[in-house]
Amino acid sequence: MDEDIAIIDSNTRNEKIKKFFINYKKLLISILALVITLLISYFIFEEFNEKKKLKISDQYNQIVTEYSKDNKQITSNALVELVNKKDPTYSPLSLYFIIDNQLISEKSKVNKLFDVVIEDVSLQKEIKNLIIYKKALYNVDDIGENELLKILNPIINSESVWKSHALYLIAEYFFHKGEKQKSIEFFNQIISLENANQELKIESQKRLNRDLSE
Repeated sequence: MDEDIAIIDSNTRNEKIKKFFINYKKLLISILALVITLLISYFIFEEFNEKKKLKISDQYNQIVTEYSKDNKQITSNALVELVNKKDPTYSPLSLYFIIDNQLISEKSKVNKLFDVVIEDVSLQKEIKNLIIYKKALYNVDDIGENELLKILNPIINSESVWKSHALYLIAEYFFHKGEKQKSIEFFNQIISLENANQELKIESQKRLNRDLSE
């Protein structure tokens, strides 16, 4: 008896499954086709990105390898073009090469390139913070207090690994401006910061003892 009931239940389930596939055949085929299309699109997209990355890499390597003082303008133009491609690896590298080799003398133009990299390129958080710090470092001798703080605010208002570097730059900025009390405040912030760079923490204490003690 139990065996007969089990057979009936099994047949019922099989019949329900059969009906389900018959009733939803078109829908299931559509879903399967969509999944296959998405997978193909994903692999095509990945292959495209890989080829694009290799092309940009080759361009960057060729530009910096062939650089000389005789082709400074050509190199500058080519690297600016790479910055504007908004690649997470080669846009920052192109900007660094421009700065390190002083290929562009107008700071406003360089700052526009900084803004492209910081605002428009998809970067890991701490890489972005490092570039923000580099922008502040690049401008520190030519800007006022408010502008420097505006640049560095995203770092000093976070728990970034670059926070102590940003605070140290501000402390030095105020020290060289003769605003010793403000300088002391920022050096003390570094000393009290839990995740501060240890070398900067030691150096901050030295500066307070050596140059800013009453």
